[in-house]
Amino acid sequence: MKIGILSQNANLYSTRRLREACEQRGHEAMVINALRCYMNINSVQPSIHFEGHDLVGIDAIIPRIGADITFYGCSVLRQFEMMNVFSINQSIAISRSRDKLRSLQLLSRKGVGMPITGFASKPDDVKDLIKMVGGTPVVIKLLEGTQGIGVVLAETQKAAESVIEAFMGLKANIMIQEYIAEAGGADIRCFVLGDKVIASMKRQAAEGEFRSNLHRGGSASLVRITPEERRTAVAAAKAMGLNVAGVDLLRSNRGPLIMEVNSSPGLEGIEHATGKDIAGMIIEYIEKHAGKKRRHQQQ
Repeated sequence: MKIGILSQNANLYSTRRLREACEQRGHEAMVINALRCYMNINSVQPSIHFEGHDLVGIDAIIPRIGADITFYGCSVLRQFEMMNVFSINQSIAISRSRDKLRSLQLLSRKGVGMPITGFASKPDDVKDLIKMVGGTPVVIKLLEGTQGIGVVLAETQKAAESVIEAFMGLKANIMIQEYIAEAGGADIRCFVLGDKVIASMKRQAAEGEFRSNLHRGGSASLVRITPEERRTAVAAAKAMGLNVAGVDLLRSNRGPLIMEVNSSPGLEGIEHATGKDIAGMIIEYIEKHAGKKRRHQQQ
């Protein structure tokens, strides 16, 4: 098969590993920068051009779309879908997961556990907004933030009010969530593929930090998850419609709570923490499902 990897940087660990896994299994791999693609949208034969050539013969696509190019990246992916190319994650599922508010609303509809969350544009009463999620301490998040950027822990009422008013003064979209103290600055990253959690790791925040992101200096270690955590992670990925997802959850006194569902989870931390060939498992999944789609189209 010819497998396209939609990525802006061929040297990133995840992109390199996926390319290696493709080639180890006898497939042709092609790294495609979505921003350098341009599309011919028509009702007869839609196409994508890249580096001056028409992209043809691609059997499957692996989207590794950065958060900063979600709109255009999903547009390019949607064009591949119009061309009947199998995508391991569909554009609509990626769009759902990237919209933090929408993703939480979808999880809520499906009854998936998550921290109490408040969202407002211009609340008449900031004090009531804070009270609504259980009072301080609270976590205040920019909706457009990634990798822990734009996430603030406000430990007192005054601090929370000041941060919320400052963000709103900048016309930023924010949400506030209850702080899960018993998580101890740690979360669990569950790597979901299809209907299974194939790997999981515990991410512990650095000393003096409450954000456990590896980009913020957090550490990763192997962890055994419970059946309930496994079910919750799979349910969260399914709520988004994602076949590949990094599901971040907190261990709370009332069970696992979903923090975020990532449609382009990094492979470096989870492969190093677990010793598993995650990239190879992804390619095996594509072999099974893209092959099935091709056989169906030929019938």
